[in-house]
Amino acid sequence: MVKGFNLLMQNIYGLGARSFWVYNTGPIGCFPEILTSFPSAEKDSAGCAKPYNELAQHFNVESKKSQHFNVESKKRLAQLRNELPQATFVYVSALYSLYTSPAKYGFALPLVACCGYGGDYNYNEAARCGETMSFNGTNIMVGSCKDPSVRANWDGTHLTEAANKFVFDGVSSGAFSDPPIPLKLACHPQYHFKSNFLQILMKHL
Repeated sequence: MVKGFNLLMQNIYGLGARSFWVYNTGPIGCFPEILTSFPSAEKDSAGCAKPYNELAQHFNVESKKSQHFNVESKKRLAQLRNELPQATFVYVSALYSLYTSPAKYGFALPLVACCGYGGDYNYNEAARCGETMSFNGTNIMVGSCKDPSVRANWDGTHLTEAANKFVFDGVSSGAFSDPPIPLKLACHPQYHFKSNFLQILMKHL
């Protein structure tokens, strides 16, 4: 998969692209759908299904000194920067902090779906968001929680508008990016040349 990603970037570059924002694989083990479907899965400190987050990390992360600092896709990006020196490659890592420190960012119950029904995670495959279900002989529509603005997960598999804004704000400012280039400078032509990169970045921050 990573090799295919490498080839894809080279092909897009060949078509004329010069600015690339590459997003990592998110913590799928924190999604209510996964947590409900695999209740016996080992949990991490955030309450997420550890094996499924490790599966995502297998694509993203390569171990360094027993800690997950080096990202496999970042390693590929480093190679691409050498192979395609006139392109800008920015790696974006976001989202997991929503689950480890939700209150810090104004969120609550990050593992629980806002729009859903039943169980510890308010998710039921047979009663998804917006669907109609029968409860004690009465048809009811599966609807939203009271305040989606403080919730991270919308329907078990997708983020809420508030969580998407959190991610966008971090990406647009460069806070979640490596190197930390704000989106407003994404197409700055001088960023395509490594020798000027740090000088230009410091000038605009």
